[in-house]
Amino acid sequence: MPWLSPLRDVDNNSQVSTDSGMKSSAVSPSDSSSLNLPHRPFVVSVEGNIGSGKTTLMQYFERYDCVEAVPEPIDKWTNLKGHNALGNLYMDANRWSFSFNTYASLTRCQMHETKTNKSVVLLERSLYSTRYCFVENSYQSGDLHEMEYEILTRWFNYLVKHEHLPIDLIVYLKAEPVKCYERLRQRHRREEVSVPISLIEDLHRFHECWLIEKKYPVPAPVLILDANLDRASMQSLFDEHKSKILCGQI
Repeated sequence: MPWLSPLRDVDNNSQVSTDSGMKSSAVSPSDSSSLNLPHRPFVVSVEGNIGSGKTTLMQYFERYDCVEAVPEPIDKWTNLKGHNALGNLYMDANRWSFSFNTYASLTRCQMHETKTNKSVVLLERSLYSTRYCFVENSYQSGDLHEMEYEILTRWFNYLVKHEHLPIDLIVYLKAEPVKCYERLRQRHRREEVSVPISLIEDLHRFHECWLIEKKYPVPAPVLILDANLDRASMQSLFDEHKSKILCGQI
């Protein structure tokens, strides 16, 4: 498998736009030397709120032979030796945030380490969004004790330093919280029945803090797509940007 060059049309000084006119400066990778490693796929992290359309994007691109789509391990989160870790988190975040985020960090690393012979890997979220969006939200909402937050922070810092977790592009599906909440209610996932719109609003704020305002480290260039659109329009948007998302492989 030939090594893919970094995005040719998203450099450190470029602007990345969406159809709706939203813009963001492309962010330099935190370790640009990793982009020169031979024989590894181009890694794209698909980021966004609950209900922002990540699964739609993953399903759209996994039809291409060059793509390895790695979805979130919902089955692991909902059946941990018979325990529904995700369901417990939604029912009692104060009790289960530390346990779930510890386990989520492990499964995120396993996603990053997926073995493949494909030239592009799409990850549904990443270890980075676990830390900068979900852990940060749990801490600032009071669901994580300061000691628990420090443990998760040190665990994250260790993993980022010692594990090989490359990301070459972040695709941020930017959607209004009300739109995300509507989709969440429509899909009727059992674990999400008790999710309040306030959680969606908080997670939107942390995604914006991370990927737009850059208050936390951003490990790769960011492509922002308008995720408020209907499914057909979003698929057209994906097609328009597929050269960037797939690093010119299609």
